[in-house]
Amino acid sequence: MQTQTAEKQAMHEDGHEIIIRTNELGKTYYRRAAEPVVALEDATFSIRQGEFVSLVGPSGCGKSTILNILGGLIPRTEGSATFRGQETLKPRPEIGMMFQAPVLFPWRTTLQNVLLPIDVRKENRKDYVDRARELLALTGLSAFENSYPRELSGGMQQRAALSRLLLQDPEVMLLDEPFGALDEFTRESMNMELLDIWGGSGKTMLLVTHNIQEAVFLADRVFVMTPRPGTLARVLEVPLPRPRQIPMMKRQEFTDMVFEARVLLNAT
Repeated sequence: MQTQTAEKQAMHEDGHEIIIRTNELGKTYYRRAAEPVVALEDATFSIRQGEFVSLVGPSGCGKSTILNILGGLIPRTEGSATFRGQETLKPRPEIGMMFQAPVLFPWRTTLQNVLLPIDVRKENRKDYVDRARELLALTGLSAFENSYPRELSGGMQQRAALSRLLLQDPEVMLLDEPFGALDEFTRESMNMELLDIWGGSGKTMLLVTHNIQEAVFLADRVFVMTPRPGTLARVLEVPLPRPRQIPMMKRQEFTDMVFEARVLLNAT
């Protein structure tokens, strides 16, 4: 009974349920005929359910490595990473990932690409078609459900990838620089779309980005990492209220937070 109580307490922090927790997480890549590369070292943090967290840091500091470990795509070398108290040793349906490249199959239509995870799991596609179409409408792609990737713009392809992720309805969405290749206007539009989808959904978001303004504008907290071997340098609480609107970027607290994060990154 005492052990169960301790475990329950460990899953809560400041009255919030902790959905992801890492403790001294580390990853070393071993290469043939070359010195090992320590990509991540002693990364300890927790993420609350329903929280939006941004992860920023210099290139090569282990940001994507963290996402891949949390998503169960690669094993950790040291420490631990848990989802609801269970080790993340393999991919699980409660955790979904979206990458910088949309990864759409060129021979499949937009609708077919969104339904791809259903086909892979050999589930009945008919049970998901209506929901897939709802998501395409939500992301502004209803008129393009029968189009192929080559007929879509970069932003539209990312919308299709986002719809595919949402169709799986994961509790946690790990987003690895998903809008990094888009132009500024399209990226801003996708950010607002992401906030609209996230708001009130109860989903937990962890976004990797190199854009400090984007990190601050979207998140409840910003995790700032050091250069390789990456570890957590500072956690910044974002003071902006929700829902977020573009004019908030003119607020003094926004510019102060962006500046603080930039100073931290330059100092690490």
